[in-house]
Amino acid sequence: MLRKSFLVALLLASTPLYAQAKSAAEAFGHREGIEDIALSPDGTKVSYIEPIAGQGNRLYTVDLAAGGVPKAVMAASGDPERLYNCDWVSNARLVCLVYAVSELAGERFSATRVVAINSDGSNLKVLSKRQGNNAVRFAFSGGEVIDLLPGDDGAVLMGREYVPENKTGTLMSKDEDGYGVDRVDTNKLASKKIVPPSRLAMNYISDGKGNVRIMSVMVQDGAYDSGRRRFLYRAADGSGGWKLLSEWDTYGDTGFYPVAVDPVENVAYGYEELDGRDALYKVALDGSLKKTLVHARPDVDVDGLLMLGRQKKIVGLSYVTEKRRAVYFDPELSKLSKSLAKALPDAAMISFGGMSSDESKVIVGAWSDTNPGQYYLFDKTAGSVSPLLAVRPELEGYKLAQVKPVTVKAADGTDVPAYLTLPPGSSGKGLPAIVMPHGGPSARDEWGFDWLAQFYANRGFAVLQPNYRGSAGYGDQWYQENGFIGWRTAINDVNDSGRWLVSEGIADPAKLAIVGWSYGGYAALQSAVVDPDLFKAIVAIAPVTDLGKLKEENLGFTNARLANDFIGSGPHIADGSPARHAEKFKAPVALFHGDLDLNVAVFQSKNMADALKSAGKSVDLTLYPKLDHGLEDSAVRADMLAKSDAFLRKAMGLGAVP
Repeated sequence: MLRKSFLVALLLASTPLYAQAKSAAEAFGHREGIEDIALSPDGTKVSYIEPIAGQGNRLYTVDLAAGGVPKAVMAASGDPERLYNCDWVSNARLVCLVYAVSELAGERFSATRVVAINSDGSNLKVLSKRQGNNAVRFAFSGGEVIDLLPGDDGAVLMGREYVPENKTGTLMSKDEDGYGVDRVDTNKLASKKIVPPSRLAMNYISDGKGNVRIMSVMVQDGAYDSGRRRFLYRAADGSGGWKLLSEWDTYGDTGFYPVAVDPVENVAYGYEELDGRDALYKVALDGSLKKTLVHARPDVDVDGLLMLGRQKKIVGLSYVTEKRRAVYFDPELSKLSKSLAKALPDAAMISFGGMSSDESKVIVGAWSDTNPGQYYLFDKTAGSVSPLLAVRPELEGYKLAQVKPVTVKAADGTDVPAYLTLPPGSSGKGLPAIVMPHGGPSARDEWGFDWLAQFYANRGFAVLQPNYRGSAGYGDQWYQENGFIGWRTAINDVNDSGRWLVSEGIADPAKLAIVGWSYGGYAALQSAVVDPDLFKAIVAIAPVTDLGKLKEENLGFTNARLANDFIGSGPHIADGSPARHAEKFKAPVALFHGDLDLNVAVFQSKNMADALKSAGKSVDLTLYPKLDHGLEDSAVRADMLAKSDAFLRKAMGLGAVP
């Protein structure tokens, strides 16, 4: 729960930085050294968030013109507050999101608040709507900044939740209820309503120039979220009221889903299906609702809209085939991206981050499979590129493994795209190997740096990451019914990936394991139900183990119907729940789980461990207190990596690696 001493905790948290990494598990398990980075409007200052011990992190600012010495501005202890998404609202002031996960009366929950602070650490303010003691409910969401506004007066447009308040024995009350938009002075906290709160409003989209143009509204089915969204739009000056833009249905992914507004073109950019795959469209907001196709692919979804600067100028789009590709609308930006990719070391992928108001300076990110990330400052006027910060400095000195896109032939003849990571310097033959299915299941793996795969490759394992059927990104036909309802197809693809490693001579069949996180952990466990002899060791991190129990977790919440329909009903619930088939397991199992996991309750791992023990099977369960789904603690991640490595080596009869 967010503490009453919230401001004091943020200002005074001073846990020392995580000790210098000494082992591979510590180096690869260390959280990203740069969790967020931003550039001031005038381009003279940089801010970034760096992890500290536990789940904590600290905000720094750097005055580039004054020698570039980092100044600690604010810290969050991680118990439970954490900092995210800090950005400059003026040249002297920043706005940040604070996130916390806690437990009360046995119920896990998350809460957010938005705060502002000067770049020197002074004048900390909470921008989220304050609640009185008579509020009818607790506002878990503290809202969000939807527009940094063009000026430099420290004001923002914020989505804020209004909660009614009743006062016993008096006629005084506050009746406003729902989500609205206010203009908030981050220095003095004076506010002005821009859009009155609406009970079913979900979010708002501005045009980056201070005008709220789009509102998303939940369509209810009784007391439940129906999964449908109604999008309304209005003129830039607010005249004419709200009009219907589109309706979107999560079940069939049907309809136009807007994500941004271009004020110059007066259009909304968003996604809609074309031939079974997501394409990027723009829709005119002049009343005509003229729809224009911007970009579509015959093989994969278009899934990224590229926006740049504090006004979120729309500059391009991206999609993933074997690797992520960017398409820039501006030829000059496209040329710059290609030039930087050639000029910067190991920079197969380039991204543009914060940009100065005059567009003369921009933060550039460079990545590849063997480059965990490096930030630079590009100065257009000077024509220079200067290094700023490395994302994972702990990995300096480690030889990282190349990642190769491959195609796995499934038993039914289907080509399954996957990524193969071999140990550096390896012959690629007869290796101990790991199949590592991704989480989600409505997700996919991409080419690039992956700290889990790189760790196991460093320890001598070949790692294969299949985008099994049920993965997102390849359209409806590949996604099918999702990886829970269609678990048989998904798990068969995962198991066929293990068989492919053996058939290609990459893996020693006696030294084949499976490791997964979240749905990947579910797939790792369910693989043994389908074929108990295939994998010789199973590591499942925060796994789903009982589909019926997963549905029950959502009872009493507005999304219960959505969860019920997503997981489905019928025989596949029992057949697809590994905890109900513990007797089939032959390989030893290692389970890891945080006990404050909001995505997958820790009960799922406890239930699996109990079932395996009752069936006389080998199982190790490691629980991490006060941690949620991502295990965002460097020491914990290092512990998990070290224990899983030792577990795999013991199960496969491998010797220790220094």
